Amino acid sequence: MVKVTRRLALWQADLDGGVCAAPEECVETLRHRELIPLVLEHRDHGIRPTRQVFETSLRQDVEWQFGDIAWPADLRPGVLVTASWHSARDEVVVRTAALEEPMRVDGVDYFHEYDPRVVTREFSADKSNRAQVMHAVRRLGRVFEDGSAVLAESGLAAHCGFGRGAKGTFLLRNAVDQLIREGYLTRVPGSVDTAGYPSYPAVDGQKSAEMLFYAPLVEPAPDPGDPDGTERRDHWVNGFVRKLPPGAHPSEKQLTLHEQAVESEQLPADPLAPGYTFVKKHHRT
Repeated sequence: MVKVTRRLALWQADLDGGVCAAPEECVETLRHRELIPLVLEHRDHGIRPTRQVFETSLRQDVEWQFGDIAWPADLRPGVLVTASWHSARDEVVVRTAALEEPMRVDGVDYFHEYDPRVVTREFSADKSNRAQVMHAVRRLGRVFEDGSAVLAESGLAAHCGFGRGAKGTFLLRNAVDQLIREGYLTRVPGSVDTAGYPSYPAVDGQKSAEMLFYAPLVEPAPDPGDPDGTERRDHWVNGFVRKLPPGAHPSEKQLTLHEQAVESEQLPADPLAPGYTFVKKHHRT
C-alpha cells in the first residue's frame, strides 16, 4: 500500500478553474479512471467544519490536475491545501488548515494557512498609477519567504506603461513617491547581478542599485460582520505599524509619530519593535 501527501498553494487560476495539482505518485494509478471521488475537508471562514465530495478526473496541463472542484468562496489566492491519496482507497482527500486567528494581508482577509510568496505574486492591480507600480514590484520583483519583495527602481519604467518622455517620468515619480509616503514601499540600497536579478542586502561584487522594497501589511482581520471592516476605494487609512527592510531603522519623526499615536490611544501602549516603523493616518484613493 502506498500513501502520498502533497502540500501546495492555490493560485487564482486554480480557484477560477476549479483545479488542484495532483501528487505525482497517484497519477499512474488514477489517470485512466473516468471518475475519481475527491473529498474536500474545510472549515468555512476557519470555523464551521464542512465536507464536500466532487466527482473529478485527472487532466494534464503543465502538470496533472484534478478538475471540476467548486472551491469555497472564502479561499484566497495563496491558501495552502494538503492533497492525500491512499492506494487502498478510491478517494483523494484535500484539506485546508484554519488559522488560529484570521489575518488581513494588505486588506484581504485570510482564514486559512497561506504561502506569503504566492499572496505577494497574486496581486491584482487596478488601473491607477500607484497600483501599476505595486504590480511591478510584487509580480516582477524578487520575493522572499515572508512575502516581502524588491525590484530595482531603474526597471520600473519598462513595466508600468506610463509612456516615455517627461510626462511618463513625472507620473512614475509621483506614484512611487506616494507609495513611499504612505508606507507601502521603501527605498533601499541593493545590487543586481549580470542578468539584472536583484539582491537585498547588496551582494559584494555586484552592481549597486537603488531598490524599492515591499513588505506585506499583516494584521488581525476584523469581524466579518463589521461594516467598517470592508475595504473602500476612497477612504482614510488609520496609522499602522509596518515592517522595514532588514537593517533599516525608523526615523526620529516616525518614532515621535508612533509615541503620539500611543498617547492618543490609536495604538496599544507597546514600544515600536525593532525592524518596524510607523505610518501615520492618511487618505487613500
